[in-house]
Amino acid sequence: MTYADRRQRLGETLSARRLAGAYIGRLVNVRYLTGYTGSNGAVLVRADGSAVFATDGRYRDQAAIEVPDIESVISRDLMGALVGSVGGGTPVAGPLGVETHALSVDERAELSTKTAGASLVSLERAVEKHREVKDDDELAALRNACVISTEALQLLLAGPLVGRSERTIARELENSMFTLGAEGIAFDTIVAGGPNSAIPHHAPTDRMLERGDLLKIDFGARVDGYHADCTRTVVLGNAADWQREIYAAVQGAQAAGLAELTDGADVAKSRITVDAFLVAAGWLDHFTTGLGHGVGLEIHEDPF
Repeated sequence: MTYADRRQRLGETLSARRLAGAYIGRLVNVRYLTGYTGSNGAVLVRADGSAVFATDGRYRDQAAIEVPDIESVISRDLMGALVGSVGGGTPVAGPLGVETHALSVDERAELSTKTAGASLVSLERAVEKHREVKDDDELAALRNACVISTEALQLLLAGPLVGRSERTIARELENSMFTLGAEGIAFDTIVAGGPNSAIPHHAPTDRMLERGDLLKIDFGARVDGYHADCTRTVVLGNAADWQREIYAAVQGAQAAGLAELTDGADVAKSRITVDAFLVAAGWLDHFTTGLGHGVGLEIHEDPF
């Protein structure tokens, strides 16, 4: 699917909702619709799928390379440059869809002023909903990010771990991901040994790993903007009975939950199944996080 296809699909959504256009300023959605990767930009998509992109002078050349297929406007006032374009360069002639979930109160007021009183209507996360279903290029990037992540972990586990700090191991894992082709890390790497492994979002410290530690590693590579999210748990040395019990409970719950994830299934059913398994295993009270989430241009995105 091309960026033009994505804008056309958004245009169809706008048309069905009788909106003249949509002002998109959330950068991850701008990238999804145009390919632009800079830190300041916005796009106006009309109901017919046509669009105008705006950024400031710092990104003139970058925009020419990344967004060559639609009209671009260079301005420090992105809203002012775009909101008059729905009617072909005139003030907005109809309702304008806006990302109310991503606008500050001041931005909403500014947008209202610059649209000369045109009706602003929530897009109700329309772009995010489109992003839930990945096209072939997105799936390829995600698969590549996962391959790089797991290969980097295999290299790490093949070497010595005991007597090294969490922080050192995290940096080695990240360096391997870069060497294998990642453009960046998907999020701050979590390496948590021993008692720290019970902390969901533990930040690596100078604690040295010890034989017998339960070691949790939560990490991922980013490829072409798409994020992998991998969590792996190992024991350093021989596992104690209590470690085997916990591991078996988590492994069994995961397998039961995955079995529920079939075409058309309600993802909430997977959580119900996992919770029931952990109740029977006696560990539900220790399951304090969400079961899962989508990944893509963001490390946490719909569906949850």
